[in-house]
Amino acid sequence: MSEKTLRVRFAPAPTGMMHLGNIRTALMNYLIAQKQQGTLILRIEDTDTERNFDPKAEKIIEDLTWLSLDYQEGPVKGGPHAPYFQSQRNDLYQKELEKFISHNKVYRCFCTAEELEKKRNRQIALKQPPRYDKTCLKLDKETSETKAQAAPFIWRMKLDQTQQLTITDLSHGKITFDLKNFSDFPITRQNGTVTFMFANFVDDVLMEVTCAIRGEDHLTNTAGQAALYTAMNYTIPTFWHLPILCNIEGKKLSKRDFGFSLRDLKAAGYLPQAILNYLALIGASFKQEIMSMQELIEAIDFNAPSATGQIKYDVEKLRWVNHKWICKLPTETIAQLSRPYLEATYPAVKNFSEAQLIELVGHIQKEMITLEDSVKLLAFYFADPVYEIATLEEVVSSEKLVLIKPIIQNATTFTDSQLLLDTAKNNIKGTIVSPKELFSVLRYALMASTHGPSIHELIEMLGTTTCQKRFNNLLLLLP
Repeated sequence: MSEKTLRVRFAPAPTGMMHLGNIRTALMNYLIAQKQQGTLILRIEDTDTERNFDPKAEKIIEDLTWLSLDYQEGPVKGGPHAPYFQSQRNDLYQKELEKFISHNKVYRCFCTAEELEKKRNRQIALKQPPRYDKTCLKLDKETSETKAQAAPFIWRMKLDQTQQLTITDLSHGKITFDLKNFSDFPITRQNGTVTFMFANFVDDVLMEVTCAIRGEDHLTNTAGQAALYTAMNYTIPTFWHLPILCNIEGKKLSKRDFGFSLRDLKAAGYLPQAILNYLALIGASFKQEIMSMQELIEAIDFNAPSATGQIKYDVEKLRWVNHKWICKLPTETIAQLSRPYLEATYPAVKNFSEAQLIELVGHIQKEMITLEDSVKLLAFYFADPVYEIATLEEVVSSEKLVLIKPIIQNATTFTDSQLLLDTAKNNIKGTIVSPKELFSVLRYALMASTHGPSIHELIEMLGTTTCQKRFNNLLLLLP
């Protein structure tokens, strides 16, 4: 990395919801800026006005805030290189374009889309690489200027095809591009606006970006970026092309894959700490896997990042990381975060005090994988369970249920939970029933599940009267 003060940028387009690929790019920009005491810029690439889903970037900023990925310059906060919306920077692009024109680095191209398509198809038919054939470069200046009075045109970058350009990439090291293998690419559209590639280049130059972090899919246009920098003798930044996120089958992650959208993960009860922790883990190797943001900053090594072109997103590993974070955070926090899920299903929770909810959630916290699981895990608390003897017999045979039935009968009138359990254990001594099987049946009576809180906890949560009633309800179904 350069010894200059690090400046990086996260530059999303507001054309859809934030997804895991966006977030991983934002995270890596944030981590490297924090590690090297650099500056993170938020820049909004909003030039595609017809597709802008979030024109003021409010949802993007909301998501970054929820993730605690703070930026130093950008929308709302401002900074020395404002404005931070590309749609408001056209004057800056035109000014830079004039430099390219005056230095004879670009030329007008009058070829229509139909003409370009015909040339492309012919090249493919002849098994030639499809590239622009420089037809309009051959026009002299006077002809070009005269034609421009009547015909629409674009400006194309004039590549020096005898040139080789080298960039530094954190993942791949030195990469050399031979420009004879690349086409003269457009830097404007016929309506006069600049292309994505040119706008990005101008913004990175003016915002003094020293390291451009983006997806591996952008590697193919890096030669063009390097050519733009070289044409004006600007310093080419360091690049870091991040591996593409793929699903478990190795296909590029898409809207069809659960968890692609941040909003989906948020709605399902995934924690921001877990999402970021997981995204930092994949494609890397750490001795410790569950890490806070500060621990990630200290542990990550930007001198030797992964050079793989793609990494696999595994929702099961994300679930594991989320479970670990739910167990790690204070019960008070998990109770507060679970409240909206519980209130939406069980309106009575709206009247619960903070202390009541903390006590209730504390009994299930270690079982939760997502916050949404609180609804399922506490269903037994809010409604009498529905029993299925066939389910119970999968755990305890009918022969053993006959021996446990008298214990259930005794439980319908118990008043002391410890006496109940001591008596129950004494009654199975010398029988084929194990303590584990006994407690599974007692637990099933109270919550229609053989897994969950201890019997003591369940009695404490439900109260003696409710427990007696449920023991009796199960007893009515036992053969």
